Amino acid sequence: MPAGWTLHHSHGDTAAFHGAVPEPARSLTFHTVDRPTLVLGSAQSSSDVDGRVASALGVDVVGRRSGGGAVLLWPGEFVWLDVVIPVDDRRWDTDVGRAMVWVGQWWAVALAGLGVAGEVHTGGLRSDDWSRQVCWTGVGTGEVMVGESKVVGISQRRTRTFARFQSMCHLHWRPEIVAALVAPPRPTAARLAPAAAVVPATWDDVRQALLDTAPPA
Repeated sequence: MPAGWTLHHSHGDTAAFHGAVPEPARSLTFHTVDRPTLVLGSAQSSSDVDGRVASALGVDVVGRRSGGGAVLLWPGEFVWLDVVIPVDDRRWDTDVGRAMVWVGQWWAVALAGLGVAGEVHTGGLRSDDWSRQVCWTGVGTGEVMVGESKVVGISQRRTRTFARFQSMCHLHWRPEIVAALVAPPRPTAARLAPAAAVVPATWDDVRQALLDTAPPA
């Protein structure tokens, strides 16, 4: 257990998880799902999703309060970590982009121990034609890259009392399903395939690597 952090685990109800307001205190929460779920960014609407495809594939569609494009959560195929810090935390940064860099650095160190050589993007937002709909085709400050592919995505919600950093990596990437879920006109699976890099490790291994390398509170 990392000193100075409260550790939680959340499973199942992704809508409730994203809708909950966390306490303004240092905490780490790993979230897992029991069914395929597409999580939309705060600026998205249901019109960004092909509802018929989602229904046919049994994919729930929920929203989150942090920004960015949609993220597909497939049971057992991702590691999701929420990090909350209060406004008086020494890691609080008034610059919204720069505020996420330490989270990406933490992930990069953890993944290096698993054989993944990632580099934290410290520049500004890079977007393309599909990054509004699909998180992994754009790159934000603090996110972790392996070459031109994103291995760790990070989004953020800030209030007057806390910052909530939502971060994740893929253990398996399903570009064909992500592409099919985008409302027409949609990208091809081939277009999305190189957007994400996967971590060749188990959920338990990634979780433990993150806990072992957690920065001192």
